Amino acid sequence: MNQEETIQKNINQTSPDPGEVLLIDKPLTWTSFDVVKKLKFAGKFKKIGHAGTLDPLATGLLILCTGKMTKQIDSFQAQEKEYSGTFVLGKTTPSIDLETGFDEEFPTEHINETILQEALSKFQGKILQIPPIYSAIQVNGKRLYELARKGKTDADIEIKSREVEISKFDIDSSNFPEISFTIVCSKGTYIRSLVRDFGLACQSGAYLSSLRREKIGEFDVKNALTIQEFIEQRKVD
Repeated sequence: MNQEETIQKNINQTSPDPGEVLLIDKPLTWTSFDVVKKLKFAGKFKKIGHAGTLDPLATGLLILCTGKMTKQIDSFQAQEKEYSGTFVLGKTTPSIDLETGFDEEFPTEHINETILQEALSKFQGKILQIPPIYSAIQVNGKRLYELARKGKTDADIEIKSREVEISKFDIDSSNFPEISFTIVCSKGTYIRSLVRDFGLACQSGAYLSSLRREKIGEFDVKNALTIQEFIEQRKVD
């Protein structure tokens, strides 16, 4: 037994649940809570939580902490995040993604590379953004998405803007009006809000068609397990 194994054994003996940090590749349509619930049962964890929600229509890296490692959740949430995905110019949806149907169409014929780059320049460094109404933020004790599903719109509710930081935002318009992108951003950044505002900056509209979280700090989705891989691994253990 090497020194690292000896230390871990001693930790396990002195602590009833020292905890783990689990990297999971969240599948499409699952909520972050769905993943937590599934892993809690599969791993027989008494205490488990995740470090940063992903929308149901997003995939990618979800960090879960168990036992005493749940105390580290806030520190993981505070780290920079990297996303890749696609958005489409010329149409909008109330949720700014495909959770809801299209509500408006806008012209795209006027959009050229110059306009795209001018729009892109507005989303660099520290910016102010208004979270989407389809989000879990609370206003007067109510989740915004609950109000949205009751028919409320942005015009009915005062949603406060927040400062976020974009350290990288690259786009590829070779499949226009679909735009591929990579974004590195701070905690609290809403990619759907960026997409909405990018469409407005192009004097058009836009919706998010796909989103994948690639990294949280130094943690990479390449090192994550699928839910099925986690379950199979626990059966072996």
